[in-house]
Amino acid sequence: MQNIVISTEEETRLKKELEKRTDAEAARIRRYLAMPDLARSPGSPINEMVRDILAIPDFKNFDIIQTPEIVPAGISFDLFDFPQNHPARSKSDTYYVDDKNILRTHTTVMWYYHMLDESVKKRMAECEPVGGFSFGKVYRKDEIDRRHMNVFHQIDGWYLAPKEKQVIGEADLRKVLSDIAKAVFGPEVNYRFNPDTFPYTDPSLEMEIEMYGKWVEGNGCGVVKGSVLEKFGIDSSKWTGWAFGFGLERLAILSMDLPDIRLLWSDDDRVKKQLHLGQKFVEVSKFPPITRDISFIVNNSFIPNNYFDLIRDIGGDLVEQVELLDKFENEKKFGPGKVSYTYRVVYRSPERTLKTEEVEPLQNKLYEQTKVQYDAQLR
Repeated sequence: MQNIVISTEEETRLKKELEKRTDAEAARIRRYLAMPDLARSPGSPINEMVRDILAIPDFKNFDIIQTPEIVPAGISFDLFDFPQNHPARSKSDTYYVDDKNILRTHTTVMWYYHMLDESVKKRMAECEPVGGFSFGKVYRKDEIDRRHMNVFHQIDGWYLAPKEKQVIGEADLRKVLSDIAKAVFGPEVNYRFNPDTFPYTDPSLEMEIEMYGKWVEGNGCGVVKGSVLEKFGIDSSKWTGWAFGFGLERLAILSMDLPDIRLLWSDDDRVKKQLHLGQKFVEVSKFPPITRDISFIVNNSFIPNNYFDLIRDIGGDLVEQVELLDKFENEKKFGPGKVSYTYRVVYRSPERTLKTEEVEPLQNKLYEQTKVQYDAQLR
């Protein structure tokens, strides 16, 4: 198993520029990049899952590719057949470092970097199959609740074989997905397959896993499209391959029946000693929430996902959830192009009881910054 670490001058330059910038978005991005990579943190169930997947016998000769975290948008989207109007390209869904570069939204970008490696080129020139894995943090703007974070972890894998030796089909997809399910959830896990659709594979399968009496989405896999292989300089008339990718948090939450995604980042020993795959989590205590509402009128160009980032900036991991209570327009009352929003912010620590005097300064800062950053009229 070869370790391939990719570093680029462009990422180095952009990180230096981020350090010089004084705007809120730059500070936000710096903070996200500085967060630990749980996929490489011993003791984390995210790391435990990665190790279990890499230990699958069929993957023993796969490369591990560590890619930049700041990548060109073209590599992330164009090479993978994302349509021009795909929501992932929007600045409301993706963190843009500048007009052309983003925080990586998926670890699938490793395909591009894997194909640049000279040893991989040599193996393929000699008609040898190649496979690779990439895992680590990815970044997507998202809502705030107990199941979602805007910084999370993903693992991607792919395998390419010369058609003269093997033609990849649905049976290969089923084997890959079932091997992963058994590695993560144990050999007795119940699973089933459904057809699915991804931008860069066809056909594609989704696996559902039965956990605690319910069928839930697990992970997906597909045969890499010939059109995508061609974009990576691979002759699709001679090569075939499969690929998978999924969020590690989702499977970890399923495995442990974890009630809150924030627990994966906890430093509380009462929490950490329970975070093992296959061990059902027992809540340390259900600490009471403190809820605060905020109502305001803003221009109709307002983007909720950007506002959620402001709430994260201020409340950090003390914010459990943000609920939209009300949204409406009234031109006579508010004026043209104006919209009224009401959000409920739920503050709750997964580790201790919050005090009102801790929350009030946070909520007051949210009032202030909502006015300043969004030219909002508070109601």
